[in-house]
Parts: sequence; structure tokens; C-alpha cells
Amino acid sequence: MVHTDPFSFDEELRRSGRAPLAGCDEAGRGPLAGPVVAAAVILPPGLYIEGLKDSKKLTPSKRLSLFWEILTKADAVGVGVVDHGEIDKINILRATVKAMCMAVEDLLMKPALLLIDALKLPVEIEQLSFTKAEDISASVAAA
Repeated sequence: MVHTDPFSFDEELRRSGRAPLAGCDEAGRGPLAGPVVAAAVILPPGLYIEGLKDSKKLTPSKRLSLFWEILTKADAVGVGVVDHGEIDKINILRATVKAMCMAVEDLLMKPALLLIDALKLPVEIEQLSFTKAEDISASVAAA
């Protein structure tokens, strides 16, 4: 599959029978202090959100407007947070995995497939993990 449009990537996976699919990503791995926050998002089939891409490439105002659009249009959104104290105890990588697992568990529906940015999660759900997943999958970009 070679796609330039992250929405068509997700649609092709859905057509292959792997739905619902959830994108999962994190924020906060770069800062020296503060929590790591992860989200898991299940977008409905056929949804197109203009301007959706990696949140680090967005202006603060565009990020906020997309946040509200995703919350109102997504089939499900889950969030996981691991605070700085726990990060210090278990390290940032384990904290990231934990936050992502929490986000997936927080979803109101169980996905058939997880699309994840660069990591593999210890959950009993089929997973595709790849670098720069937020540029490839709309669901990961939404997360």
C-alpha cells in the first residue's frame, strides 16, 4: 500500500475487514518534566477532517479547532496519562507504553486493529506499528 492521503490508508484497511481501527499516539516524550499523555481514536468510515496531520506541525489555534472536531466526530476517544513521578520510576519508554495502553483501554469500543506510532503494545489486539505513523494514518494523526 502506497498512499499520500492518510484517510485513504485507513479506508483501505477498513475495506480489508479490519474495522473498527484505532490510531494511537503520544505527546510529552520530549519535555524534561511533565506527564506523558496518549490518545487512542476511532474515526468513523468515510470521515475526512481538513488539515489533520501531526499535531507538532500545527499552529496552536488549528490544533485546538481540530481537537474539538475530532472529539465531536470520532466514534471513540480514549486517553491515558502517566505523571512525571511515575516516569522517573519506570522510565519514559515504559511510561509511554503504559499511557498508550491506558488510552486503548479507555475506548468505549474495542478496535479490531491498532495503528501505532513506532511502538508495540502488550495488548491482545492486532497491531501495525510504523515510524511517522501520524503522516500515514488519519487515525494516528487524530490521536
